[in-house]
Amino acid sequence: MIQTVVKRDGRIVGFNEQKIMAAIRKAMLHTEQGDDETLIRQITDSISISGSAQMTVEQIQDAVEMELMKSARKDVAKEYISYRNQRSIARKAKTRDVFLEIINIKNNDVTRENANMNADTPAGMMMKFASESTKPFVDDYLLSPEVREAVEHNYLHIHDKDYYPTKSLTCVQHPLDHILTNGFSAGHGSSRPAKRIETASMLACISMETAQNEMHGGQAIPAFDFYLAPFVRSSYIEEVKVLERLTGQDLSALYHAEVKDFDTRPVDELEGNERLQQHAINRTVSRVHQAMEAFIHNMNTIHSRGGNQVVFSSINYGTDTSAEGRCIMREVLKSTYEGVGNGETAIFPIQIWKKKRGVNYLPADPNYDLYQLACKVSARRFFPNFLNLDATFNQCDEWDANDPERYLHEVATMGCRTRVFENRFGPKTSVGRGNLSFSTINIVRLAIECMGIENKEERINAFFAKLDQMLEVTAAQLNDRFNFQKTAYVRQFPLLMRSLWVDCDKLDPNGTIEPVINQGTLGIGFIGLAECLVALIGKHHGESDEAQELGIKIVTYMRDRVNDFCERYKHNYSVLATPAEGLSGKFTRVDQKKFGKIPGVTDREYYTNSNHVPVYYKCTARHKAEVEAPYHNLTRGGHIFYVEIDGDATHNPDVIMNIVDMMDQLNMGYGSVNHNRNRCMECGYENAEPDLKICPKCGSTHIDKLQRITGYLVGTTDRWNRGKLAELNDRVTHVDSGNQLTLFERL
Repeated sequence: MIQTVVKRDGRIVGFNEQKIMAAIRKAMLHTEQGDDETLIRQITDSISISGSAQMTVEQIQDAVEMELMKSARKDVAKEYISYRNQRSIARKAKTRDVFLEIINIKNNDVTRENANMNADTPAGMMMKFASESTKPFVDDYLLSPEVREAVEHNYLHIHDKDYYPTKSLTCVQHPLDHILTNGFSAGHGSSRPAKRIETASMLACISMETAQNEMHGGQAIPAFDFYLAPFVRSSYIEEVKVLERLTGQDLSALYHAEVKDFDTRPVDELEGNERLQQHAINRTVSRVHQAMEAFIHNMNTIHSRGGNQVVFSSINYGTDTSAEGRCIMREVLKSTYEGVGNGETAIFPIQIWKKKRGVNYLPADPNYDLYQLACKVSARRFFPNFLNLDATFNQCDEWDANDPERYLHEVATMGCRTRVFENRFGPKTSVGRGNLSFSTINIVRLAIECMGIENKEERINAFFAKLDQMLEVTAAQLNDRFNFQKTAYVRQFPLLMRSLWVDCDKLDPNGTIEPVINQGTLGIGFIGLAECLVALIGKHHGESDEAQELGIKIVTYMRDRVNDFCERYKHNYSVLATPAEGLSGKFTRVDQKKFGKIPGVTDREYYTNSNHVPVYYKCTARHKAEVEAPYHNLTRGGHIFYVEIDGDATHNPDVIMNIVDMMDQLNMGYGSVNHNRNRCMECGYENAEPDLKICPKCGSTHIDKLQRITGYLVGTTDRWNRGKLAELNDRVTHVDSGNQLTLFERL
């Protein structure tokens, strides 16, 4: 006798004979003779009694066909078989339609899910075919019923779900010194250790490009300046040896002689060894500059991820005060300022300046001149962003200004905002660690479902009850994914688990990655705090102190529950201020379809990213900073603060310094500035005119605006999805009137 049924999605449910009866009855109604309740009951009883204790839906339907074929009602059997075929076709129709849109390079939210991937190329199409085919498999076989229901009803989004079956991790901060010192092997052939700056620069590229094919998220270098600095000195020694051969002199005393700064200056008025040393320095700086140019060029042109997308790369720098480290920073900044190709802004790597008092923030600090240069470059090229090491939550007690490896105790970030620092299972560091996976809760939907409760206190309490339930589901889902990921074998990640991940040297090459995977983090993200607050109390946190108080209470509650999950599951859980790209529109479309257009909640094509003040809300930069600042300490899985400014910032780096000042004063962790930058899509020419229509260089009218989509740049808005395009059109500038911080206030 049948007791349970295995559904097509893998769920096991109790047997319900009424479903058999309804299906036969529907087939009979399409025949001339109509229904026959006696036959319906006879067939149903026969199948129910003779069937196995557990059967699949397909097995039960096969049995119904057999019973109908044995009966006198062959006409019903024909209709039933036809109905099954139609249902099978209908189930496949959605996949078919998606595939046809990919084939016909339709501009939609499936093909424009990732703005830095060209889904119209053969490799891009192949990736989308694979992605859209894999997601249903994950839903059917890898998710629990509770998680599947949460995803299906738009409460939860599992990021990079198409990579779920691969067991890959999200991202990692590369310990580049291991690669440069020891070389590496990641398949056929191997790379030797670096000896000069050109090789070191190339290996930095190769490390990130190779790891990108083993992971589904970003690649970052946490201390670009420290890692490459030794190769400035080794290249300088090569130049001195060249002079030895030319002059016949013994210049070995210059090999390790102190160099105040590796910067070019004329040699005409210099004499003797001082002249020779400066000549070697000038040659070295030229090589470093070319190496940095090559690094940036490669990161923007060499495709990874199946040959279709450049590496989603980031580099952190700013705190190496050695002459060699300063040279690396100066030349990477100069190369960035100059641009690539035809002078266009480099999209990658995302560059992150690590700001630190006593190192590079105040005029008396040794790297203050480079901080000024960084602000100048950011004013023209959007990068670098600024990471505030002085924020209370970004500090480490083990950091020592005299420690040559102090970067091990500095927080580093990557991509849109991913932050990895705290660690329950090893040292507090970013190096060799990354995020394992993350999922995002649609807190707007939770709030919408509570809007019908008239009493405000009861309404808010009901929201928190729903939030608590969804946090439980999300934590369990991430734990399930972790348990799946940890079964991967070391050999599946030939670079990541042999040269990059913390403690990977302790792994058995033939074993699994389980012993080290817990060094990573699991992120619980959220989207649409602004819309959530409007749904609950009628205003968002940018326009109401009451809303701000409730917003902080919501995210604090998430933080506290995440800490509980750390203890329960024994993982590094963290709260992430989700950088939603495709998700910002996806959640909204589904909610809008169900609940209609609710003013301030679902009346736009997107939800606001994480805890940000809505992009359409006009306020000063200072006000926006004051509202968003408290959330940075609560969202240690990652966060970012943006200011939109108008006009040409190229000649006004002070505006960048003002933003960093606000970050310092308000204890913010990470931020940047968006501004106007036009780009000719034909020749690459760029400027900052408000409404450029015709390129002054080549005459093309194909002009686009270079924009930041979540935390990274996109060279053309042609690849943006509908939600992000709508958000872009709604963005307003944040202009302070007589309230900008000045250099004097920092001292």
